[in-house]
Amino acid sequence: MQKSELLQGTLDMLILKVLAREPMHGFGIAQRIQQLSEDVLSVGEGSLYPALFRLQDRGWITSEWGQSDNNRRAKYYTLTKAGRKQLDVEATGWEHICLAIGRIMESA
Repeated sequence: MQKSELLQGTLDMLILKVLAREPMHGFGIAQRIQQLSEDVLSVGEGSLYPALFRLQDRGWITSEWGQSDNNRRAKYYTLTKAGRKQLDVEATGWEHICLAIGRIMESA
């Protein structure tokens, strides 16, 4: 299957969703998005890390250094209470967008 680019604004929502389950390091977040999308979505470092910094600046995630599974130092990101609220807002907006696009695609 062909890999697709993310619509602008969806990466933040996907990161928040992945972190809602458990804290993860950046590479793990990218892998999880690719895995859950069945290899349709791929997030490169050039998009991922600016998004993580942006989410942290907004107070939606926090980070701390820890050890990865392969015994390397890695920064782990955790969803905050404000991030959970934002995820709800983003998910509702996404549902509306999907419905609107669906109506357009089904039209003659």
